[in-house]
Amino acid sequence: MSLLGRHENALAALQARGRYRALSPRAGHDFASNDYLGLAGSDLLATAALRALSQGVPVGAGGSRLLRGNDDAHSRLERFAATFFGTEAALFMGGGFQANTAIFSTLPGHEDLVLYDARIHASAHDGMRLGRAKTQSFAHNDIAAARQAAANWSGGGRIWIAIESLYSMDGNFAPVAEFVALAEELDAMLVIDEAHATGVLGDHGRGLSHAFAGTPRVLALHTCGKGLGVSGALITGASTLIETLINKARSFIFATAPSPLNAALVEAALRELQASSARQDTLASLVAHAHSEAARLCGLSGFESQIMPVIIGADKPTMALANRLQNAGYDIRGIRPPTVPRHTSRLRISITLNVTSKTVTQAFEDLAREMEREAA
Repeated sequence: MSLLGRHENALAALQARGRYRALSPRAGHDFASNDYLGLAGSDLLATAALRALSQGVPVGAGGSRLLRGNDDAHSRLERFAATFFGTEAALFMGGGFQANTAIFSTLPGHEDLVLYDARIHASAHDGMRLGRAKTQSFAHNDIAAARQAAANWSGGGRIWIAIESLYSMDGNFAPVAEFVALAEELDAMLVIDEAHATGVLGDHGRGLSHAFAGTPRVLALHTCGKGLGVSGALITGASTLIETLINKARSFIFATAPSPLNAALVEAALRELQASSARQDTLASLVAHAHSEAARLCGLSGFESQIMPVIIGADKPTMALANRLQNAGYDIRGIRPPTVPRHTSRLRISITLNVTSKTVTQAFEDLAREMEREAA
């Protein structure tokens, strides 16, 4: 076998199964991004960037936060984020993947158990692999299954429950209040990944965990590259947990700090949310319109949020349908295993303020036509 033969064969196998991934440029109407509030390319953030640069905020950090990379922009953001989200403290990190890695590899101890929803983000899985705690999944959004898994555990440490508030591929909500109650019942910690809710849901975009933000047993992750339109991630919770991450999380200690300019832009996005719910309200109306049109034109129902999964099943038909829609001018992507469970390949339609209600209607008209063609 040649030097790279094993990898060449693996790539060929992915192609044969319809699971080969390739980078493609942005094209067509945005039904694929997580830029839900349309902030990423907004005048608001462009103006904020110019203002920050004129005030001397640097583009690069130049080192880790524990060396010379700790800029005033990071500290200002963290103070404001803690106030905005209603927690004792906040920590800004380079991205949600890095933040989840930090949380799960650092905070649960070797005597602890992490109970996690079966459909939680891949980054949480990677964090758990790096951590020392025992791990156990439970059926998606199933409180009873989580309780039973806790009852079956014979360890002597603490239980950590890990969920998302809004699931990125299914578009459905976790029963957050019920999980908080379960955490209290078990004297457990609860980690809530708000990645797809931050900016979009809750009071002024504070997410679905906001009502419980001051509870020491609740730790939340708010990514900044989706609804907030920038990049990075904020971990919010008790100051003891934040200080533990600063002192022990390898993906924080040994990483170059996030751009101070990005920190300034995240703060600008949060201040915009605090000042007005207009973007949230407009998105909510557009999402309601999309749900209505999906039902009227395609017979599709059951959607809960701005993330609308259209389950096709097999990999190749899913990607072929996505390709036809892309050729028609819509950036709609097919999602395949292992990102989603086997036999549930889907179109993931994301509703953002980067499209109009007219475009939404046109997209579902064309989807209906293509689905009829597929069924014929």
